[in-house]
Amino acid sequence: MNGRDDFELNLRGRMARDAAAMRPATAPYPEIVRQGRVEQRRRRLAVAGAALVVLALVPATAIALTLGNGPADRVSVAGGGPDPSASSSTPQSPQSPPPPTGPAGPATPGQLADGITLGDAAAGLEKCLAFNAKHLNTSAGSAPRQELGKASDYRILLAQRSTGNDNSPGDGQYVVAVKDSSPSIRLICNIKGGQASGLNTSGGGDGPPGDRAVQPDINGGKLYLQRLSSEGPWKLPYRWGSIGTVDSRVARVTVTYGGATVEAALDHGWFAATGILEKRVTQAPRIKGYDAQGKEIYDSDQDKYYDKPIP
Repeated sequence: MNGRDDFELNLRGRMARDAAAMRPATAPYPEIVRQGRVEQRRRRLAVAGAALVVLALVPATAIALTLGNGPADRVSVAGGGPDPSASSSTPQSPQSPPPPTGPAGPATPGQLADGITLGDAAAGLEKCLAFNAKHLNTSAGSAPRQELGKASDYRILLAQRSTGNDNSPGDGQYVVAVKDSSPSIRLICNIKGGQASGLNTSGGGDGPPGDRAVQPDINGGKLYLQRLSSEGPWKLPYRWGSIGTVDSRVARVTVTYGGATVEAALDHGWFAATGILEKRVTQAPRIKGYDAQGKEIYDSDQDKYYDKPIP
C-alpha cells in the first residue's frame, strides 16, 4: 500500500470510532418505569387533596356524624331533618287530647285575693255552672233558671274569701265571673265546703237607667255586706269586694270603705276592687270615677240609684 491508502484507512478507522462514540446509550427502562409510578402516585394524591377541599366547602348543615352503632348514639348537625335511621314502621304514641278550656283570667293579679289561684277560681266556676244546670228544671210556680253556658265563655272578674255568719255558717269563697258574649251575664257564686251554696246572676241590661260613667252592680252588696245591720255585729277583719261597669270615659276608679281607699282594677268594661274592713261601718263603699285628665266624673254619693246606708 502506498501512503494515500494508509491515510484513507486511518481516516476510516477514526470515523468509525467517532460514530460508535456518538451512538445513544441504551434507554434505562427500569428507571422510566419507576418515574412513571412516582408520577402516578403524585396525581392520585392531588386528586384526593382536591376532594378534601370540596368536602370542606360543603355546608355543615349537610353533615351527619355517627358515633357508636345505634340511632341512640347519633349526633346530628343536619339542621332538624328526620333521622334516616328511624324506621317508618315504628308505632307513634297517640297524641293526648287537648285539655279542656276554662275561663279567662282577670286583668290584674290583685283580682285573685287571699291566695286563690286562677285554677281555684275556675274550679269554683265549674261547680257553680253545674249547680245551675242541675236546677234548671224547677218546680211549678218557680221562676225558671237561665242557661249559663260553659266555663270557657267566661272571664274571672274577682275571687276572694267569704265569711260566714249565723244565717249562713261556714267560711268559703266568692267567685265573680263575666260572660261578655250575647247574652251577657254576670255571675256571683259562693262556694263552701267544696260545693256551690249560693248563686246570683244578672244580665248586661240590668240596673237602673241613666247616663252614668260608672254603674255599681245592683247586687254588689253580696260582696261587701257580711250580714244586715239588724242581724248583729260582723266578724272583723272582713274581706269585702265591689264590682260594676264603666264606660269609655273612665280611666280610673277608687273605692273607699271603712275609711280606707283602694284602687279598682279596670277589666274589659268592668271595675273590681277588694280590701280588708277593720272596723264597723254604717255606709256602703263610696265609689268614684275619673277620666284620663284626672277629672272626677262619677261619685256614688251623688248617685240617687245607689244605696248608701248599710241596710
